[in-house]
Amino acid sequence: MEKEYTQEALQLLQALIRIPSVSRDEEKAADYMVAWMEGHGMRPRRHGNNLWLTDPDYDERRPTLMLNAHIDTVKPVSSWTRDPYGGELEGDRLYGLGSNDCGGGLVTLLQVYRHLITTARDYNLLYVVSAEEEVSGANGFSSVLPLLPHIDVALVGEPTGMQPAVAERGLMVLDVVSHGISGHAARGEGKNAIVAALKDLEWLSSYRFGKESELLGPTTMQVTVIHAGTQHNVVPDRCEMVVDVRTNERYTNEEVLSFIQNHVESEVKARSTRLQPSHIAADHPLVRRCVELGLKPFGSPTLSDQALMPFTSLKMGPGESARSHSADEYICISEISAAFELYLKLLETLNIER
Repeated sequence: MEKEYTQEALQLLQALIRIPSVSRDEEKAADYMVAWMEGHGMRPRRHGNNLWLTDPDYDERRPTLMLNAHIDTVKPVSSWTRDPYGGELEGDRLYGLGSNDCGGGLVTLLQVYRHLITTARDYNLLYVVSAEEEVSGANGFSSVLPLLPHIDVALVGEPTGMQPAVAERGLMVLDVVSHGISGHAARGEGKNAIVAALKDLEWLSSYRFGKESELLGPTTMQVTVIHAGTQHNVVPDRCEMVVDVRTNERYTNEEVLSFIQNHVESEVKARSTRLQPSHIAADHPLVRRCVELGLKPFGSPTLSDQALMPFTSLKMGPGESARSHSADEYICISEISAAFELYLKLLETLNIER
């Protein structure tokens, strides 16, 4: 059984690699997955380029476990030495854009769903393919969430070396603007917005939030872009900064935003607060079962669709995060096979509470 499921997963992934599916352009890949599912007796539903399969024995009285992975990829970098859409097999490796992030998790979790719906369980299964994950797009997971049944916990198939990521950083991008008054530089007129911004720049660069995480470390702020001035002899009346904020699970994005706004003189606006940090409790049945299997929980610095999930979630999938978004990306066939087996050990005896 394992060999057959792995071979089918490999063939599906190879076909998907050969269909470009950069974020916001996943239609053809979604079409292929729909046809594949229907050809294997499944009845997928679709919203945009998001797909989902509901448990054929769905019972609203039972808790629901969602299996999730994304169909989109980043754009290929210029340093690829292979065809990013070639799907080349070389020994144990399958090369191609999206093979590792997160095609391996995508096809493996689909096969896990196909197997588990044939077994007796005390929970419902839901398999969700999300679009626009790489850009946290409005037409991705958040758009399909209102159409899904109630979800109690999710397993997200991002590449983690099949170790359980039990916490994940959130993200905010802040636009910080210091205001001044323009004037002639030679006359010393006006109020220099750059000088006015210096105090806030120092605070943003040096402040340390008090609540640190054992899994993720501190919440961090990095000033990454500064723009000011129009020409050498005009005192600038505006200084714009961009700040990258990575929140740990001990804060919400809204808490951090409010704190920053109250501690700087500049105007501060968040482009979005929707990409929240996430955390699953150490005593959750999924985490306990992972530990029983000898796996080691850790905190992940990288974002996934977990940031858009208003319910408990855990990230665990085949492949390695370091290969993501890199030239000559690949997934190992042995990783897919081992992941299928490990997922079944994790989920076949799982007892989820509502």
